[in-house]
Amino acid sequence: MAKVISLLALIFVCSKIMAQSEPTVCHTPSTEKFALFASNKKFNSAHPQPLFYTHVSEAGGRMIKIKTDAAEANAYLIESKKKSDNWVFVFQEWWGLNDNIKREAETIYNDLGNVNVLALDMYDGKVATNGKDAGKYMQEFKQERGTAIVKGAMAYVGSKAKIGTIGWCFGGGQSMQAALTAGSQAVACVIYYGMPEENLDRLKGLNCDVLDIFATQDQWINKDVTSKFEANMKAVGKKLTVKSYDADHAFANPSNPKHNKEAAADAYKNSIAFFKARLK
Repeated sequence: MAKVISLLALIFVCSKIMAQSEPTVCHTPSTEKFALFASNKKFNSAHPQPLFYTHVSEAGGRMIKIKTDAAEANAYLIESKKKSDNWVFVFQEWWGLNDNIKREAETIYNDLGNVNVLALDMYDGKVATNGKDAGKYMQEFKQERGTAIVKGAMAYVGSKAKIGTIGWCFGGGQSMQAALTAGSQAVACVIYYGMPEENLDRLKGLNCDVLDIFATQDQWINKDVTSKFEANMKAVGKKLTVKSYDADHAFANPSNPKHNKEAAADAYKNSIAFFKARLK
């Protein structure tokens, strides 16, 4: 009887937690933890409606289809001017693969030089222009689908490809997951204020160095999250570089009305240097 009472009490407590506006993140995979933030009103308000921007590529960027083990996936491709096995996979914020991400992909392409850039559509065609839809799409996202998209991208670029990954917000966590999925082909991973992997067994399989960029004013991907990531990476013998900025979440997004130009410029400079040192 005591066990039954204890079980009922546990169910009651869990139901009360789930009913609260703040998301619970206990015993939840890393990517799903970040998705739970979408139920937090403060998190949503930290992502004001993005400024309107239409991207016109000057580097020949185009949308393509990629085969996966299920439905085809979408991606924005910019090919190197000369044949190269260097690739950078770009991962969207919670808004989706919008024109701002295409602009960022092209900026990275121009500044790295002879490299191919592939921005992956993790929402399968859905793009949000407001926080309500962005939160909905992020919560609907399944990591199994995300991993399938990355595997499809790996098949597209080939087994000789050296892969760097970069992403912001939701995409920061996806950059980490893609680097883990890429295995021995991964050479560099950049995370902008995204949820890092917490499972030590998975981190042991990481093949590349990681640059973790976070904002000290960020209430979600905060100092505690970053410190835990540092400890975990040290525990599994992996190299992590952390760069912190006195800014808020999503500070690097130029379409964000709260864009911090100075911090974003320095973070970007460090990201490009990080890639150049590893995509030779």
